[in-house]
Amino acid sequence: MKIAVGSTNPVKIEAAKRAFGKVWPKKKLEIVGIEVPSGVSQQPMTDKEAVKGARNRAKVAIKSARADFGVGLEGGLQKFEGIWFDTGWIVIVDKNGKEGIGSTIRMQNAPKTIRMVKAGMELGHVDDVVFKVKNSKQGDGHFGLMSKNAVNRAEAYTEGVISALVRFIRPELFYE
Repeated sequence: MKIAVGSTNPVKIEAAKRAFGKVWPKKKLEIVGIEVPSGVSQQPMTDKEAVKGARNRAKVAIKSARADFGVGLEGGLQKFEGIWFDTGWIVIVDKNGKEGIGSTIRMQNAPKTIRMVKAGMELGHVDDVVFKVKNSKQGDGHFGLMSKNAVNRAEAYTEGVISALVRFIRPELFYE
């Protein structure tokens, strides 16, 4: 089974590998990461925009790699009841055009980080500055830094990919 991830970020590729491996442990998996444009802003500020970016990534990845599945992962922010949350959105498309959508956990953002994002910085760069680390997006990410690694980016994205796969795990429930 060939899976094309619309990113070369090792955390996102590993999350797809773990998720597909948990769902189909007996399948031989070939996971490829492909650098593709999201077609949205560098820092999506709504769930809708983040899902659009994930969908764009999945569709381009599956076509580029001639894969069985295309996986798009896109982090974004969303304001709810006056509080900003960080969430990763996942869209998975299969070679027949069917689509599954899932998400990671939602984690509250500190006002300081949101001020920096609104000033034009992408959340990953904000985290690098605030936590004095380098390239956090390819490491523990916002989830890991904020939770002191109680949950990290790879774990959160793995669960998000699994949640997007349910449409393919239980197709009989989705195609009535």
